[in-house]
Amino acid sequence: MVVGKTVMDDSKDIFTMKKLSFALVACSSLIFTGCNTGSAAKEVGQPKRPECIAPAKPGGGLDMTCKLIQSGFKETEVLNDPIRVTYMPGGVGAVAYNKIVGNDPANNEAVIAFSTGSLLNLAQGKFGNFTEKDVKWLSGVAVDYGLVAVHKDSPYQTLDDLIKDLQKNPKGISFGGAGSVGGQDWMQSAMLAKKAGINPTDMSFVALEGGGEVLTALLGQHIKVAVGNISEVSSNLEAGRIRVLAVFANERLQGKFSNLPTAKEQGYDIEWPVIRGFYMGPQVSDDAYQWWKTSFDKMMENKKFETVRNNQDLLPFALTGDQITAYVYKQTDQMRQLSAEYKLSK
Repeated sequence: MVVGKTVMDDSKDIFTMKKLSFALVACSSLIFTGCNTGSAAKEVGQPKRPECIAPAKPGGGLDMTCKLIQSGFKETEVLNDPIRVTYMPGGVGAVAYNKIVGNDPANNEAVIAFSTGSLLNLAQGKFGNFTEKDVKWLSGVAVDYGLVAVHKDSPYQTLDDLIKDLQKNPKGISFGGAGSVGGQDWMQSAMLAKKAGINPTDMSFVALEGGGEVLTALLGQHIKVAVGNISEVSSNLEAGRIRVLAVFANERLQGKFSNLPTAKEQGYDIEWPVIRGFYMGPQVSDDAYQWWKTSFDKMMENKKFETVRNNQDLLPFALTGDQITAYVYKQTDQMRQLSAEYKLSK
């Protein structure tokens, strides 16, 4: 009986060793895809090669929006795989929107950056036949504010200096901004002109592809006034290369921008918050969409993301899923009304 027991125990040991050997072989064969006994296993819906598409050239606000989550996911450790940033300029977002909706609607790997300017273009029908209801809105992650700025050698020291000169000769002052007439930057300058009693159509506006090109034109003094966003001008402002005449916020911003005057305090009641967010294609899988949504929620709840966001001079704004979708629909409707007021809608 003792001998029999020993034989049975040996058989069990051999069987156990075979199972362990098989498991090791299985894990080694899956070294690049993960093993269910390790931490490399992918979650349901997790992308293999996560990508953020910036619908503009490098250096502008949409590029910075992608860089924000690139750093945010890394610092909060919500996603271990690095997010690659790719660029798809054209039509201030129209090319990317049309590609995702028309040619790549089920891309589970990619999120596409958008801003308030994107919604304005959608409202005006500049994205072709597509509307705000043709994609899946994913998340809003931060808010920025519009502004007007000049070169450091400009004679304009205050917003009133600019307005007085503009009233004398509207065509003589070149405003530069991202996008075409009717776009976000044009709209900000048009609202300013209207408050000053000037017909926006009498202004001189130079349309550029993105915030990076706008700053390049201003630094080269090819334009007299730049219209853009506070997050895009931080480095040039700190270096003393430009001067901000007004920020389009309800009240002064906090921190290092607290010394910048608002248009409102100078007698021009203009606000232009710029939302930074992301959408996905209309046919992405439910698992992929849910994974991205949950990941964005986790990232924005992490205190480390606050530091990342502050480093880009952005303010808190956190909506995902149904909440960001409802927000986008409401904002787009308001943009249609504003565009109709300026006779810009198709």
